[in-house]
Parts: sequence; structure tokens; C-alpha cells
Amino acid sequence: MSLFSFTGKRPDNLGVKDGKFLACPSSPNCVNSQGDPSDQEHFIAPIANGGSSSAAIAKLKTIVEGMERSTIIEATDIYLWALFTSKIMGFGDDLEFYAEPSSDVIHVRCAARLGRSDLGANRKRVDAIREKFQASV
Repeated sequence: MSLFSFTGKRPDNLGVKDGKFLACPSSPNCVNSQGDPSDQEHFIAPIANGGSSSAAIAKLKTIVEGMERSTIIEATDIYLWALFTSKIMGFGDDLEFYAEPSSDVIHVRCAARLGRSDLGANRKRVDAIREKFQASV
């Protein structure tokens, strides 16, 4: 439980549209595996997936549910959306995974709802989830 709640308004423009996530804003509080790889501030590598899309999403859901201050908002066989809230201030970060059925990758986007900088929290979160996902393969 956070001392404060600055979660921010729930976005209505997230999800996968034509196989793509919403692009990151210019602020340094978002990472996206579908962005330009030369944009080192926002680009993050997708997660390698050697299994089925539905198995990957199920595994990611289990990992996310085991993390502190996480709430699953939506889950399908190929998509997962979760909200993470920071410990003290209750800032909200939206984390999305898309297990692209036509490839062996899981795309990821993680962005803060409010503020300008997340001090690298979203990148660290995705990297931690990647480690747990790959350790369980």
C-alpha cells in the first residue's frame, strides 16, 4: 500500500493496434521494444520466446502477479496489461506485453502515467521480468 495515490488517469489508448503499441512520448519515462533501436532512451529489446504465445503470456502473468504493487488489468492469449504503483507516492506505470503470434518475440512497453522522469524504474522492471522469464525457460 502506498502512502499517497498519484496513480494518474487510466489511459484509454493502450493495447495493440495493427500489431503495434502506442509510441513512447518524448519524456524519459517510457520504454518500448517496438520503437527505433537508435533511440537509446526509449528502446528496449523484446523478450525472446521459444514457446507458444499463450504459454508466454501465462508465464508473464504469473511473474507479474508475484511482484509487489502490481495489478493485472487485462489478459488474453497474446496480450497482458498490468499496473504497477510506486511504494511511497503511488505513481502508476502501465506495463504491456504482446506475444506476437507470427514471431518468437514478446514485445513490451512500460510507461509512467504521470511526471517526466521515472529514474529508470520502467527499464529496470522490464529487465527484472525478462530475467525471471528466461530463468524459467
